[in-house]
Amino acid sequence: MDSVSRDKLKKRGMKRFINSFKYSAAGLKYAYKYEQSMTIHVLATIIVIVAGILLKISFFEWLVCFILFGLVMATELINTSIEAVVDLACPKIHPLAKIAKDTASAAVFVFSVVAAISGLLIFIPKIIALF
Repeated sequence: MDSVSRDKLKKRGMKRFINSFKYSAAGLKYAYKYEQSMTIHVLATIIVIVAGILLKISFFEWLVCFILFGLVMATELINTSIEAVVDLACPKIHPLAKIAKDTASAAVFVFSVVAAISGLLIFIPKIIALF
């Protein structure tokens, strides 16, 4: 694609601005519909929100939870996009394609583990205090 045609595609305006939200919503819908991990992340988010309400977590604790929700889900979306691009660029099985897909998946795993540990640090003391 030459720079002139790219410049035309990148013109600013209200229609382009509104379309950007439509494209983002389509990406979220795709990930929720076809990526099992995204469904698990959404369910975990719902469970944490319900637990947070029931256990009356603090504003700071809510802030930590929502930052972690966003980071885990955003990483999952990036992982999904990397997998799609790798599949497009390399439809045959290739060792480098495997590395790209596995490491992108590992990034989601790392964020998920950090989020889970952070959640335990927030919720376990509150659960213990109930008893």
